[in-house]
Amino acid sequence: MPIIIHTMNPTLNELVALLQAKQLTLGTAESCTGGNIAHEITLQAGSSAYFKGGIVSYCNEVKHHVLGVSEKDLQAHGAVSQPVVEQMATGAMRVLGCDCAVATSGIAGPGGAVPGKPVGTVWIAAAYRERVISRCFHFPHDRAGNIAAATQAALQLLTGLLK
Repeated sequence: MPIIIHTMNPTLNELVALLQAKQLTLGTAESCTGGNIAHEITLQAGSSAYFKGGIVSYCNEVKHHVLGVSEKDLQAHGAVSQPVVEQMATGAMRVLGCDCAVATSGIAGPGGAVPGKPVGTVWIAAAYRERVISRCFHFPHDRAGNIAAATQAALQLLTGLLK
């Protein structure tokens, strides 16, 4: 008997409805979420109609060489920063040829904290056409919880941008 998975995620359902109504395509650029956003999107039957793909840019070389993130910004601000995550989102739109994108970069834990950026710090950006919005979150969970929370927050941020 096949396993049937049904995602009951109101935010994702709302995002999908917006993408379909506006006939938009979506892409992702993920670091700390490691492809979890793309995974959640592709759990939806029919997601190939609006989801172009995702880039897991876990290391800075991929952020720079694939997504076009400035080396200067990576050095000056670090990977977990507003300028980097915004460039990841716009880079995903360019590379994937999609109308909108979300990007995440953060410290899921349990290690990796640096001064001023404790475990649970995640920058998330959403981009649609020429607009880019971003927000810094501080999640209080373990690694899996921080990844799940960042995934949900990214979906919410893009949904808000598209409304």
